[in-house]
Amino acid sequence: MYDELIDSGDLPLARKSVLPGTGFFLPDTLEEDLEDEQTEAALEGSEVAVIADPDADGLACVALIREAYGDIQNVPKPDDGDGDDDDDTDVPADLEGDADAPLEEPEPTPHNVALVPASPHNVEDALERVAEYGTEGIDLYVCDLCPDRYEYVDEELEAALETASSVEWYDHHQWGDDVAESVREAGAKLEVGDSEEECSADVVYRSLEYEFSPMYEELAAVTRDHDLWLREDPRSDDLADYAYWTDPAEYVEIVREYGVDLPEWAQDFLEERRVEKEALIEQAIGRAEYREVGDYTVGVTYGRCSQNEVAEAMREAGADASVIVKPAGSASIRGTDEFDRCHEVAGQVNGGGHPKAAGCKPDIYDDMLDYATHWTSRGAVTKRVILEAFRDVVESEDADAGDDNEDDE
Repeated sequence: MYDELIDSGDLPLARKSVLPGTGFFLPDTLEEDLEDEQTEAALEGSEVAVIADPDADGLACVALIREAYGDIQNVPKPDDGDGDDDDDTDVPADLEGDADAPLEEPEPTPHNVALVPASPHNVEDALERVAEYGTEGIDLYVCDLCPDRYEYVDEELEAALETASSVEWYDHHQWGDDVAESVREAGAKLEVGDSEEECSADVVYRSLEYEFSPMYEELAAVTRDHDLWLREDPRSDDLADYAYWTDPAEYVEIVREYGVDLPEWAQDFLEERRVEKEALIEQAIGRAEYREVGDYTVGVTYGRCSQNEVAEAMREAGADASVIVKPAGSASIRGTDEFDRCHEVAGQVNGGGHPKAAGCKPDIYDDMLDYATHWTSRGAVTKRVILEAFRDVVESEDADAGDDNEDDE
């Protein structure tokens, strides 16, 4: 296949909005081989490994752990690479990622605390790689990641525990009691924060036995502002966008050096990228449709975009919950004070997350023809499957309410 057919960097905006990025078209075997090589290189000589979601929250956890271990700083210069891959990467803690960007290169200078990026649907692969390539007796941390079922990670976690001297797991997502209990029984130390009050960086900040400087307390607080969608501090959008667009290793070292106030050259970079970001948001908002599910209004749209801003626009238009279907087949689900069961909806379609923010990727893609239909129909099948999940959750909610009324009587 010609490179230009899968390179979306020069596509007109309307077409770029409906197609996945270059990374989507990489064969899994090639991707796995590259990840093996990169993990092996990152872990060489390292005494600590951090498996983390490469969004602002997960990467803030890495920054905190590196600080606690006194790890070297490797701050990139503005001309060390612009981080602009022409393909947005969005792999937050709930399967939202579009796999848009080709795999990043490992960090140029080895760290004692190695970063191993992972997403919720491949955390088991990261655990397996640490077990294989990690130094015997390594300290292992897992941050901002939650397996939907313990059997997804059971063998890999057991292998990691045999290699590592300790496994500490910090998160703030909605954990099933059985999954949490199984992880603890396996031998890992698990600390899960209140997803309504804390981000994962908060959990790491308060859990590590280390006296952090005020800069790191502020990093956790501003990260929380975006991760919980509080939006009270404008700097939180800067952190989220910079983590979204730049290399994970670069982000960690930049916030360790500058804290939450990004340098001027990083601000210029964000300003340039946000021109296209806003245009893609407008494309998705223009496709929005609204469906009544029980007593709730659900907004549904499709496109490569920043899902939080699109969901906010649909909320302002009257949606109690929003679904943003991505070209790679995944979807983001956002709630409001009126609807806070997004994680239950996502749980029915191969996903999970928070009560007001979740993600999923329905298991409905058998071959590339299914994906072709997905792109040309603007995610019609995915939308239908997720709306059916909404109906199931709302019906169960109504049934529970009816049972409560009978009990009261």
